[in-house]
Parts: sequence; structure tokens; C-alpha cells
Amino acid sequence: MFCPKCGSILRPKDKGGKRVLFCTCGFTKTLDKESRTELKETVKSARKIEVVENIETDPKIKITCDKCGNKIAYYWTQQTRGADEPETRFFKCTKCNHTWREYS
Repeated sequence: MFCPKCGSILRPKDKGGKRVLFCTCGFTKTLDKESRTELKETVKSARKIEVVENIETDPKIKITCDKCGNKIAYYWTQQTRGADEPETRFFKCTKCNHTWREYS
């Protein structure tokens, strides 16, 4: 649940024996039965989220994996040394997930 004043996330705490939601801006809201049900449903639905599959977004290149001999790998570049040095190319085999690098 979010604060209607500033949009921050409301956090629960006990205040005078009652459970309330509060915000750093000073807004508080007493948790009545309807609010508790809404909060429980929100938490319940948030716990159901799961990763279905891992999708690789890096481009592919024809290169032979030294570990399994597969001929296709994902690749990406990263600046690992000084700005005046060339980028390092990284490869990840599409079959066995072996990762290696190549310096220019």
C-alpha cells in the first residue's frame, strides 16, 4: 500500500495496541478489517510471482567452445582496463554455459 500524500510505501507498526500503517511524511492509517484483508491479498499475490524461464538477451556468434566443442556462443564486451585500451570480449557457450574471455 502506498501513501496518498507522497506516494511512498506505507510500513506497519503497533501504536497504542493497534496496528497502523505509517509513512515518513507523517501520514498514518489504522488497519481496519477491510484494510487487513486487502493487505493480506496483496502479500499473497506478491508471493506467487516466480521466474518461468531465463531468457538470454545477448547476441550470438559462431565460435568454438574449448570445453564442449559447441560452435555457437553468446558474446558481450566490457571495458576492463584503461580507457585507452581496447574492450575485453566475453563469450558464453549456448550448450554448456562455459564462459571465457578474449583480449584484443
